[in-house]
Amino acid sequence: MKRSYKIAVIPGDGTGPEVIKEGVKVLHAVSEVEGFKTELVDYDLGGERYLKTGETLPDGVLEELRQMDAIYLGAIGHPGVKPGILEKGILLRIRFELDLYINLRPVKLYPGVETPIKGKGPAEIDFVIVRENTEGLYAGAGGFLKKGTPDEVATQESINTRKGVERCIRYAFEFCRQRAKAKKLTLCGKTNVLTYAFDLWERAFRELSEEYPDITTDYAHVDAICMWMVKNPEWFDVIVTDNLFGDIITDLGAMIQGGMGIAAGGNINPQRTSMFEPIGGSAPKYTGKNVINPLAAICACQMMLSHLGEKKAAQRIEEAVMQVLKGRLKSLSAGEMGYTTTEVGDLIADYCVKA
Repeated sequence: MKRSYKIAVIPGDGTGPEVIKEGVKVLHAVSEVEGFKTELVDYDLGGERYLKTGETLPDGVLEELRQMDAIYLGAIGHPGVKPGILEKGILLRIRFELDLYINLRPVKLYPGVETPIKGKGPAEIDFVIVRENTEGLYAGAGGFLKKGTPDEVATQESINTRKGVERCIRYAFEFCRQRAKAKKLTLCGKTNVLTYAFDLWERAFRELSEEYPDITTDYAHVDAICMWMVKNPEWFDVIVTDNLFGDIITDLGAMIQGGMGIAAGGNINPQRTSMFEPIGGSAPKYTGKNVINPLAAICACQMMLSHLGEKKAAQRIEEAVMQVLKGRLKSLSAGEMGYTTTEVGDLIADYCVKA
């Protein structure tokens, strides 16, 4: 009996539908080769739906998403919608309502891809960032006092629970052990200034480390992490951090691995439905031109299959991506690849079948 997965597909806005189309193309190709089935359910969540109906994420759709094996997301962001409406109404709501408490971001430089860091290559840039995804400054606690007056006060609180911190750190330890590379876990924080929040993070990190004697641990302030990611990225294996710092350093990670065109991430709940997406935005200026790079969306598909347990299929996609990057593409930038969006998808799908 063949394995079967029900996957929600949210193409989203701008170039999101274009890159997701190529990811789905690769998904179909690899599923045929590896012998599993997928049932894809499309959802028109995004700016166009909001402009027509005023809806972001209806309760009924959210309940359907809970029943999926995974969610495959393109991009959210529409030039006709005020920033924050779609992001909070769709992305953050899915993260919080489905309790996707881990944001997983591989930072891996593939052969044939340029990095802005002089003298560094694939051997030096290969680490993973584990970001807490449902607490911290993004939890939404805070407000205004005397808004719009000279005495206005704005507060934004960082919420860090023992449960939330501990489960994120434990996931990072387990991931580091399974990754089986350097088996080194680095806590990224700011203990010298954020003395309450990161006292909790540091204590939980130290206590949990006793359960993982095979994992080497260390700590660095977030500003130091940013410096060392540029100067000595080879020092890192797995980094674990809070929501805000994770948001910042993962974008730095994307740049040193070659840019947004290759960066993918997962919003994960290890026991429930998880969501996978390219890191770049909707890039509306390229919509419909067939020039956007779909590799990040294809890498997100690879991450999704790995999470679902289809390790061979995920490896097949990664090897196909590496083959295409070995001199086939002139650049990872939109309009400069030497191939159209659909041609890149065709190349990856073809390699998946032939490998």
